[in-house]
Amino acid sequence: MIHARVLGAVGVFAALALAGCSQGTPTTAAPAPASPSAPAAATPSIGATAEVPAEFAAGDVHIALVRQLSSGDYFEQWLAGAQAEAKALNVTLDLSSGDGNNDKQALNLEQAVNQKADAIIVDHGFAQTVQPAIKKAVDADIPVVAFDVDPGTPEAVALSQDDHLIADQALGALKADTGGTGEVLYVYVAGFAPLDRRNETWTSFKKDNPGIKQVAQIGVVNSSTASAVADQAKAALQANPGITAVFAPYDEFAKGASLAIKELGLQDKVKVYGADISTADIAVMTEPGSPWVATSAADPSNVGRVAVRAAALLVAGHPVDKALKVPPALITQKQLRDGGITGIEQLVEAVPALQTPDVARVPWAAR
Repeated sequence: MIHARVLGAVGVFAALALAGCSQGTPTTAAPAPASPSAPAAATPSIGATAEVPAEFAAGDVHIALVRQLSSGDYFEQWLAGAQAEAKALNVTLDLSSGDGNNDKQALNLEQAVNQKADAIIVDHGFAQTVQPAIKKAVDADIPVVAFDVDPGTPEAVALSQDDHLIADQALGALKADTGGTGEVLYVYVAGFAPLDRRNETWTSFKKDNPGIKQVAQIGVVNSSTASAVADQAKAALQANPGITAVFAPYDEFAKGASLAIKELGLQDKVKVYGADISTADIAVMTEPGSPWVATSAADPSNVGRVAVRAAALLVAGHPVDKALKVPPALITQKQLRDGGITGIEQLVEAVPALQTPDVARVPWAAR
């Protein structure tokens, strides 16, 4: 995410006070035990198909993980996956967070370059503040993997979820349920890379489906996005009583819209079509009377794993596609309820497509 997993302008996040490391001082995070959302990977020595590179066997590889944000279900699950993969590959993750402050993240990134990390993963961020430091890293021959932020150079690997497909899947469910006609409330904030990509799909969808009418647009990203969106959604729903669907392509947006609909008693009339997934999101989707009926998402812990694998491959001198996309799956409320699914671990078992072991596969590690 975009799970506030999205990048943004400095002003948007200046007031945030999110959990993370102190300004400008990346801390070394020991790989944490895998959480239920991030099952532990097998050790590299079992089932490997190639010899383990010496630096990995010796545990001498340090990968800097420079994050823009660190709080929230998505970010926590993403990190759990990254840490589990790092442990499996015998890699140390040197973790830092900008706590929503783009300048702080840029400083952390500069420090990772100066400390000569073996590779750097940039997790979200504001392109204008991270791109200068990414260029310095590339010039210093430090491999870079940039997740959900434009690295500004073809030398870095750009990793993303397939945001166009995420929006397309969610909108496909909306179209099927509405018959292609109806008034829609849209939740969107410009300037966030994943949201902007999803907005491109929404724009095309409206042109191709003239029976779908966007009658209002709301959206905010701050330290309490869901509650702020809920307040906006209540006002928009009351001002536009013909709305029957909400397209909210970010899980915090979807949670806020769902809360507003339930508070207004409109859950039998208005349905929510979202994006992203977490254990907390599953709870919201499956609770009695929930209007959130469909979401398209990738497993955040899996995306974290892919980021670490890509960085490890670059350290070892293996080729990696410069544009890596992790495909999503459509997840419906009915599917969750019928399967008795209450958490990400169960969801991954029910939807194996959420795991992508062949994306940036490490040949010396077990699958």
